[in-house]
Formats: sequence, structure tokens, C-alpha cells
Amino acid sequence: MSQSEEQREDVALCPCRNIFDILSRKWSFLIINQLGMHDTLRFNQLQKQLQDINPKTLSDTLSVLQREDLVTKKKYNEIPPRVEYSLTKDGQALRNAIIPLVKWAANRESKSYKFENLYQSDTDR
Repeated sequence: MSQSEEQREDVALCPCRNIFDILSRKWSFLIINQLGMHDTLRFNQLQKQLQDINPKTLSDTLSVLQREDLVTKKKYNEIPPRVEYSLTKDGQALRNAIIPLVKWAANRESKSYKFENLYQSDTDR
């Protein structure tokens, strides 16, 4: 086996590959973060927190996260029906692992914003 074939095999076996596939979905990262900020959220509460997500996308993404054992769905036998979502232990561990990335992104975004403001004020003169 050549070195490049070994490298391709290593990439294919990378333990992060599956989680990157999950997190690369547009809303997964944000859903995990929102659920981590609250003990539980109902579907409508989660949708309200995320603002721009449509119900089908939220439902589909929650299904993927449940299938991956990152989110749990608890159904209550009530009328009207009540369903709550929360992170599993793995989901919470993942959120804890991505918090530094969220902080980095927020810091980077605020620097970018400040730079834009400085740039605009310089050109307005």
C-alpha cells in the first residue's frame, strides 16, 4: 500500500468524520447549543429561539440528532400533546467540546464588526 493510499484510509477512518457530517448540517450546531443552554425545550420554543428555521428543517435535524443519540425526545401523554427535547450525555459532551469554537467565533465576529465600524467611520470623513 502506498503512502497516499494509507493517508486516504486514515482520513476515511477518522473518528471525527461522522460528527463533522452531523455538525456540517446548517442547524445542528445551533440546535445543540440552544438545547445545552436550557434543560429542555419544546419544539415551538426551540423554533422561536432559532428564529429563521422552518418547522420541517427543525424536525428533520432533530431526527438526525436523535438517531445519533445526541438529542432525546420525551413525549408526554397529555392533551394537547407535549414533546420536550434535551441533550443526551453525548450531546452535552459534544456541546462542551464545541463551546471553545463558539467563543472563538464570537470573538472573531466582534473583531470583524469593530473593524467594519472603524472602516466606515474612516471613509465617512
